Order: sequence, then C-alpha cells, then structure tokens
Amino acid sequence: MSVTEHPRILVTQRIPNPAYPLLEAVGEVEANMQTGLIWSYDELLQRGPGHEYILSLLTDTIDARFLEACAQSAPRLKLVANMAVGYNNIDVAAATRLGIAVTNTPGVLTDTTADLAFALLLATARRLGEAERFLRAGKFTGWEPLLFCGAEVHHATLGLIGMGRIGLAMARRARGFEMRVLYYNRSRLAPAEEAAFQAEYVPLDELLQRSDFVSIHAPYTPETHHLIGEREFALMPADAILINTARGPIVDEKALVNALAAGKIAGAGLDVFEREPLVEPELLQMENVVLLPHIGSGSLKTRTLMATTAASNIVAHARGQRPPTLLNPDVWV
Repeated sequence: MSVTEHPRILVTQRIPNPAYPLLEAVGEVEANMQTGLIWSYDELLQRGPGHEYILSLLTDTIDARFLEACAQSAPRLKLVANMAVGYNNIDVAAATRLGIAVTNTPGVLTDTTADLAFALLLATARRLGEAERFLRAGKFTGWEPLLFCGAEVHHATLGLIGMGRIGLAMARRARGFEMRVLYYNRSRLAPAEEAAFQAEYVPLDELLQRSDFVSIHAPYTPETHHLIGEREFALMPADAILINTARGPIVDEKALVNALAAGKIAGAGLDVFEREPLVEPELLQMENVVLLPHIGSGSLKTRTLMATTAASNIVAHARGQRPPTLLNPDVWV
C-alpha cells in the first residue's frame, strides 16, 4: 500500500485527547468536539464523503449507502476505524466490496468490561440499586433481619453465553467467588482451557435451566438476534438473574419485561438495550432491574486505549502499513 499524503480524517464523536495528536501527525482532522453530541445518520452522510479516514463509534451507522457515498467522493474513503470491539454498526461486506478497510479495537477493553459485568451481577443479586434509593429517600430507620435480602453469589452457578476474551475474563472472576461455571459458545474450548477455567461446556437450553446467573458475552449477529426470548426465559429458574453487557438486541426486551413481570426470572442487570438509547418504559419502573448507560468499557484508561488503538490503525494505513486490527484482510493488497 502506498503512503497517503496528508489525508482528511473525520472523527465522529469526542474521544480521549491523546488520540488527536496521533491523527494530526498524519493528516487534517475534522472532529466532532461537542461532548454528548451524536451526529444523526443524515448529518453523518453529509459530513462523511470527502474523507479518506473515518474514526467511528458504535452509535454510528456505517451502512452500504453511506460507504458507497464515501467511495464515490473525492478523495475516496480508504478506512473506517471503529472505536469498539463489536462492529455490527458497520456493513463490513459492503466495505470489502468497495475496497474500504475496517478495523476495531479488540483486547484493550476485556478486563474493564468484565469488571463492569461482574459489578452488575453483584449489584443485581444484592439489590444495591433498590437499597441505595431506599436510603436516599430517607426510609432507612435501622437494621432489620429481612431488609433487602438478595441472592448469594458465592458458590452459585454462572452461565456464560459466549466464551471469547470477555467471557473468559468473567470465568476468571467467578473463580474468586467459587462459582460453578457453565458456558455455551459457537466453538468449544480445548480441554486444557476448560480445566484451567473450571468451565463446563453445555448446550444453551441446559445452561439456561441450570444457571443462577446468565451473563451474555456473545457478538451481535443475525444468528444471535433475540437469542434470548420468551422460550428461553421459560427455561430459566424463577430465581435466576440475567446480565447483559454485550449488545441489546441479543435479548428480546419485550419478552424480558414480560418474564420479569410474571416472575419467570428474578431480576436483570443491563448495560445495553435493544433500541439504545431508548429503554422499554416498563424496565424503568422495575425495582428488580439494574440499568446502566452502556458504560462497560468506561474507564478513562480503557477508553483512551480504545481511541489510540483506532487512531493507530488510521496512522498505519496512511503510512502504507497494514492496520494492526484489520477486520477485512481481502482489501489489503
């Protein structure tokens, strides 16, 4: 690949400051610098064409229409660097067809996201949200034997749906609580890895039936859309708790509301939502649900690493080098 001389680079949302000097060293940067401002699809479609590089976020819809508009402009788009591990917001097949590279940021957010997932599990199990709201409302009058008694986490069974980097990190954390770990994944781990993590591979239905906590760590694909719905909730024990820090549409949110309302499961801890940032109104009223605004990777150190990793992919391509986390190697010729 040839070196790109002083390319135009678009950054779609405000990102941690250390990423900007990396980009400015190789090109002309146009950036959305307003904290909390997410450009609409139409605005993105208006701004994108004419840039050779785009640093995108998971809230940006980078579909075939957008990519074609950017491929037909001058200068044409060469690479989309997604500041996320997941890339379901990007039509990678269309990008490949158009010769546009796509990168992501794997590895750098594994432990931070697993920390949040386990914190969400603990908060839901021990009813921390309910208890804090109770105290802040001035209702706490003293210790009571049955006040906010929740579920025990130690020695419980944790079912992991998805056993990639974050799933494995969750399994490591579960060992500290002496939990029994079941997992379901597209491919089974090697026997030595199962032994190291003390994890038992089971079919999805069995995992749902046997788990006290079910935590989702699968990528969002057409195959995992509504992977957990009415049928799956019916399989879970009535005292089970669902945790989702992966992608919202993996869970049928209306079915989740119905399962919680009917007592088919005991609670849920959610960092992601099916129609994010919209949340099913019923969930907002339920005391047995802990809701977070998609902060799974939200430590400053990790978000900075994500931003600099995305920027480094752009820098590498602009200098004629293979981007470190290239998702579609067919474009690299």
